[in-house]
This record gives sequence, structure tokens and C-alpha cells, in this order.
Amino acid sequence: MKPSKIEIKNKKASFEYFLVEEYAAGIMLTGTEIKSIRAGKASISEAYCVFIGNELFVRNMHISQYSHASFRNHEPKRDRKLLLTARELKKLKTRIEERGFTLVPVLLYINEKGLAKLDIALARGKKKYDKRESIKEKDVQRDLDRRGL
Repeated sequence: MKPSKIEIKNKKASFEYFLVEEYAAGIMLTGTEIKSIRAGKASISEAYCVFIGNELFVRNMHISQYSHASFRNHEPKRDRKLLLTARELKKLKTRIEERGFTLVPVLLYINEKGLAKLDIALARGKKKYDKRESIKEKDVQRDLDRRGL
């Protein structure tokens, strides 16, 4: 099987948050959802992760309805369960209960086995002055790239 080039990024995540640790999680999907992801019709820019009991779910992740499906199509913004080891889930749950930490989806991709994976990051929110600093760094880097340095 050839490797897939499907990579759906959350560009706002690195601007809004300091990304502390990253984890690769599997996602429980239906057949029409995985077909839509393979077609590149998904968005994680508004998504966030939440614990319900001892299980981790991603909310507000939009996967467009599959165009060739019948009446058995999926709901575009339903909660989807994330698959991590019990040790990782316990560690994340304790870190989330600390003040200021959250779980943010960073990247949705298809791995070499053909499975959909979601990279999630343990993140701490940035203040307004941190965001201004990020914008300055991007501008400086853009100027350096433009001059060929």
C-alpha cells in the first residue's frame, strides 16, 4: 500500500497555545467517515478534546458527509472516541486537572497502514503578549527567507 498524503493541520493550535507534549491517538470512525477523510474533507480547527468518564473524546471535529453514501451517512460533528493506552489516558487526565492545561488536536493523518490517526497535544494557553511575540518571530523569519539568508 502506498503512503497517503492526507494531512489535515490545525494551524491555529501553535498560535493559540504552547504545545508541551504530543501523542498519536487512533480514532473510532464509521466507514463513511474514513472515506471522507481519505478524500481530504475534514477540519480540526474548531475541535477540542474532553474526558467523559475515563475515556477521551474529540468534539467539534468536522468530517463532511460522504457524497456516495446512502441514508446510512454519518453526522458531521459527532463526538469521536480517541484510542490511547490506559497509562497515557491516566497521565493526560491528571495533567488536564492541573490549572491551565488542555488537549488540542494538532494533526489528522492516515498512517502507512491506512489507519486514521490524530496527533493531540497537551497545551497551555498563550497570553496576548505571547501571541504578539509569535507574530513578530514569523515576520522576522519571513524577511530572512525573502532576502535569502
